Amino acid sequence: MRLLFSFGVRAALAVLAMLLTAPASLAQQPIKIGIVTLLSGPAAGPFGVPARNAAELTAELLNAGTVPAPYNQKGFGGIPIELVIVDEAGGPQKQVAEYRNLVPRVDIVIGYISSGDCLAIAPVADELKKLTILFDCGTPRIFEDASYKYVFRTGPTGTMDNVSVALYLTERYPNVKSIAGINQNYAWGQDSWADFENSMKALVPGIEVKTSQMPKLFAGQFGAEITALLASGAEVIHSSMWGGDLEGLVLQGAPRELFEKHKVILSAGEPAINRLGTRIPDGTIIGARGPFGPFAPDTELARWLRTSYHDRYHVPPNYASFKMAQAILGVKAAYEKAKGTGTAVPDQDKIIVSLENLTFEAPGGMVKMALGKGHQAIMDAAVGTTKVEGGLLKIVDIVRYPAEKVNPPDGVKSEAWIKSGLKK
Repeated sequence: MRLLFSFGVRAALAVLAMLLTAPASLAQQPIKIGIVTLLSGPAAGPFGVPARNAAELTAELLNAGTVPAPYNQKGFGGIPIELVIVDEAGGPQKQVAEYRNLVPRVDIVIGYISSGDCLAIAPVADELKKLTILFDCGTPRIFEDASYKYVFRTGPTGTMDNVSVALYLTERYPNVKSIAGINQNYAWGQDSWADFENSMKALVPGIEVKTSQMPKLFAGQFGAEITALLASGAEVIHSSMWGGDLEGLVLQGAPRELFEKHKVILSAGEPAINRLGTRIPDGTIIGARGPFGPFAPDTELARWLRTSYHDRYHVPPNYASFKMAQAILGVKAAYEKAKGTGTAVPDQDKIIVSLENLTFEAPGGMVKMALGKGHQAIMDAAVGTTKVEGGLLKIVDIVRYPAEKVNPPDGVKSEAWIKSGLKK
């Protein structure tokens, strides 16, 4: 019996020694990342599913160590990552409940397309003290109206989108005299129209606002609003619509010559390129919520995402895909900065400190966590115009605007900055 006991002790000690000397990737449990994106409903196809696809692809290739430098170390600091994916559908109240259920199951949360969901989730993230990365939603209110320790957004706000299309429009059509808008009636649509309207008033004093149509989110049918726009006589029509609403506007407006009789701006129109193609009329001004999709720079990281994504899913990655990959890579950069050259796993507070004010490279270009006390990203903006050639839709006359030109200084609200005349 004593011999068996001695043997058992020696075996247990041997196993313990193996665990203590094992590589971190074997001894350490995977880092669990909650991914929240729209997997059902009208925004799933153009936004949510491409974002989920990019999350799964990026995680797989990071774990394999096949992402280009500076992200070629496997996983996060050699530790594999594991995704827990949640559907964002259902609205803010449901998402808060889903978030509370998700937090105990994961180490980090990355998610949210809807601005309404982001506004609801941010204070709960600080309440629960869980590092949460907003990857897409565009309302600038997140960090302009509040301050958070545990919340970051690695993508730019809608302010940049609407300032850049206003600059683009006035540079090409300096004699424009009137505008109108059709935007979804919630935080994103309201903020986008306000930013565009105020940018135009700053750039073209005396500009006339003919009408602002605000249909409810995911209304899908816009017959009455299109009639009002056609009757308005506005030279330019602005829309920040996305998802099924954007597609509905294009498919219902084009046959009624909305795009022929007016210069139409789609500030978040890039995802429609893959889905609608040549049904988007010639001469439409298109934005991509940043330098994403066909607007991305020609870098090794951009080529990696385009090629890997297309090989896996047989379509190009759109801006939702770019922004999801960007969020994951940003967290990886912060994690590995916090970890340094040591072997100890960094705690959440160290990762937060590393992510604040971080500058990192992503497939869309350089990302600077420069606003919201280092919690809000800025990037260069890109805008172009559609043109059908050889049966294909192309983006031509692309202009890039430096991040500092299309974003307010830190601590200044977007609305005040725009109304000041975009002064730095």
